Amino acid sequence: MVTRQLSEDDVSRIFQALADATRRDILTRVLREEQSVTSLAEAYAMSFAAVQKHVAVLTRAGLTQKRKQGREQLVQADSATIARATRLLESYEQLWRDRSSRIDDLLADDDQTGTPTARADAGEQ
Repeated sequence: MVTRQLSEDDVSRIFQALADATRRDILTRVLREEQSVTSLAEAYAMSFAAVQKHVAVLTRAGLTQKRKQGREQLVQADSATIARATRLLESYEQLWRDRSSRIDDLLADDDQTGTPTARADAGEQ
């Protein structure tokens, strides 16, 4: 299962990082292409230092990586961590689909066996 690939702390850091709209936007931008922190900062009505802090949260969560090129810090998405987080979310989705399917099956069984719920529903029609 995916949780073996991500520790509980990793999962918490990822969700905390993605909880902020600015960080989600930064991640979207660097998914498209690697960008400098300076160019990222130009896109927001906040200080350069604030954007650096957002990038640091994304980097600690493993969603981005930084590298130096000359005097600039370049930021790129970490596709491996994003893929693991995607698989985690897909496993949650499958869990809920399975539960929903079981509820549907139970309701269908009630309708077919004529339980009081099914008889009451039929009497209302």
